Amino acid sequence: MGFWVVRFTRSMYYVQLTTKTKPHCPDYYRSGGDIAAGLYLPTKTIHMSSKTIAAQLVEILASAGVKRIHGVVGDSLNSIVDEVHKSSQIEWILYRHEEAAAFAAGAEAQLTGRLAVCAGSCGPGNLHLINGLFDCHRSHAPVLAIAAHIQSEEIGTGYFQETHPELLFQECSHFCEILSNVRQMPHIPKIAIQHALGKKGVSVIGLSGDIALETSSEASDGPVLYGKPRLVPAEADLYELAGRLNKHSRITLLCGIGCREAHSELMQLGEKLQSPMVHTLRGKEFIAYDNPYDVGMSGLIGLTSGYYAMEESDLLLMLGTDFPYRDWYPSQSEIVQIDIRPENLGRRCRLSQGLIGDVRETLLQLLPLLEAKSDRSFLDTCLDRYKTSREKLDANTLNQSSELIYSEYLTAMIDKVAADDAIFCADVGGPTVWAARYLTMNGRRRLLGSFNHGSMANAMPQAIGAQLEYPDRQVISLSGDGGFSMLMGDILTIRQYKLPVKIVVFNNRSLGFVAMEMKVAGLLPHATDLENPDFAAMAQSMGLTGIRVEKNEEVQPALEKALALDGPVLIDVLVNPTELVIPPKIAFSQAKGFGIYMLKQLLNGEGIEVWQTIDSNFIKR
Repeated sequence: MGFWVVRFTRSMYYVQLTTKTKPHCPDYYRSGGDIAAGLYLPTKTIHMSSKTIAAQLVEILASAGVKRIHGVVGDSLNSIVDEVHKSSQIEWILYRHEEAAAFAAGAEAQLTGRLAVCAGSCGPGNLHLINGLFDCHRSHAPVLAIAAHIQSEEIGTGYFQETHPELLFQECSHFCEILSNVRQMPHIPKIAIQHALGKKGVSVIGLSGDIALETSSEASDGPVLYGKPRLVPAEADLYELAGRLNKHSRITLLCGIGCREAHSELMQLGEKLQSPMVHTLRGKEFIAYDNPYDVGMSGLIGLTSGYYAMEESDLLLMLGTDFPYRDWYPSQSEIVQIDIRPENLGRRCRLSQGLIGDVRETLLQLLPLLEAKSDRSFLDTCLDRYKTSREKLDANTLNQSSELIYSEYLTAMIDKVAADDAIFCADVGGPTVWAARYLTMNGRRRLLGSFNHGSMANAMPQAIGAQLEYPDRQVISLSGDGGFSMLMGDILTIRQYKLPVKIVVFNNRSLGFVAMEMKVAGLLPHATDLENPDFAAMAQSMGLTGIRVEKNEEVQPALEKALALDGPVLIDVLVNPTELVIPPKIAFSQAKGFGIYMLKQLLNGEGIEVWQTIDSNFIKR
């Protein structure tokens, strides 16, 4: 007797006629014989090419230019991992913690503008992605996260490791949907990708492991479509803005990351308006170089020159920035904002005019409408103030004491010995402050950090993503000791993939920025001290090169040695634990709070710490 058998493989199924007689023993069906795992169908021969959802998803990612998936494997991801293993276009990068994978994906996306992908297994696995994805989303990095889900039939039962990805990731994504049916392929992944690329942020796809193994006939609804639109304000708005700019004489430009492709146009604008340019932290790498109008940053970690250039203007023109610090906006100036995102207009300050448009395209239309100004008095005053601010900051980098290593000096030495196309990743807190003040940008160097989300532990994982994408460039992580130790396990990822990342640990034995915030509030620092190991010796034990630096004269030779080595290196630098970050303006409440802190310390018998703080920040400066 003949019968029909449906055979399944990972990539296709087909129906076949066999001449064997159907056996009566059920165990035969599981024995690996000709009809094992078969279904008996009274039908005719059918040949249908088919692929699993996992296979189709990996193919879609490859067609979108994805090179790697950052993540931690798990059973709910097995089918996707298997398809990546078989792919010649995508590789799986294994991390020790999913949060590090998300930070790394964000770094890749920010550096390239290309879609990057991370993945976490069901429940706790994808929950670990969330903080890194918040950073990606707030940095406008196009990242797709694959959040594996529990078996589909158990959803809603409170099953082991059950969460609700469609709810959990809503706040850190533009698109978040569960792929629960083969008929959603391939359009759901493509919609997710287009959201990430088009809106510049995170998309999330939830996918159960069993659904990923379901098959459907190979189908396509076309390639992933994405193009950059040319967005400019209405002509009437441009003429109105030109009228304002032609009328005012003390104009300051506040330039953010939205100016990344407009350096030439900004220089033309600065020349026509004779305007100083203040840059934001995220705009630094695109604006500060080859710029005769640059007067530094404003804000808590900025410069006095940047603050006064804004405060003393009669018109502040915001270009491609959502500068968040209300207290640092000018108190009297008229403010105009140009931004490609309508939701950004006027949400930080009161505007006289808001225009929606791409900065470069808008400036190209605006420049012919402007009258060239000849009065440089305001610009020269701002430039002179910037020169003074810069000289004061640079004086702090001088090797003044053999007993203490200042973070400013360390960062200046990193800047000096690093390559012209180095990529820097800075942890939140002190390393971000020193990077903002002492790293020199030149149009080829890059600077990454958690500048909008403000998360600890971002630098080393971002360095991993950067080094994977650019294996031949120097990648330097400026890590705080607190941030580094928080995701320290992924130093093993660096070792496993033999990435030549250089990790400089600013080891001040404390959560220094948090301690400073407590002091400014008039509080005694509590629970901020860290008992650190010898990080260099630890790195050595893990198979990396470790270098310990305890004296000023050791700093530059250690950095030069590290950068000359081919493999990964950790440089553990014992920096001044009482170093202060002095803002460009100090409110009375801050001075009062710091005075109260010092008085409390004296009354508690901690006069030595008070003296060390005064001595290292004022007397020896």
